[in-house]
Amino acid sequence: MAADSEKYWYNLTTGQVERGFASPAVDRAGPFDTEEEAAHAPQLLKERSRAWAEDDARENDWGSGNSEK
Repeated sequence: MAADSEKYWYNLTTGQVERGFASPAVDRAGPFDTEEEAAHAPQLLKERSRAWAEDDARENDWGSGNSEK
């Protein structure tokens, strides 16, 4: 448990960085190793979301007009 207490979380509701134990919470992103990493969570989440959407589009061949029905 000691290692978890050293982790940082970004609270999506308050916009604040929190330090504490790993526990399920729908309003927190993380864990992050440093406070600075946690502070950049919104940007990181946005970048990952965009990358996943691009991967999905490539895998599903979206927008190519080659859909099979």
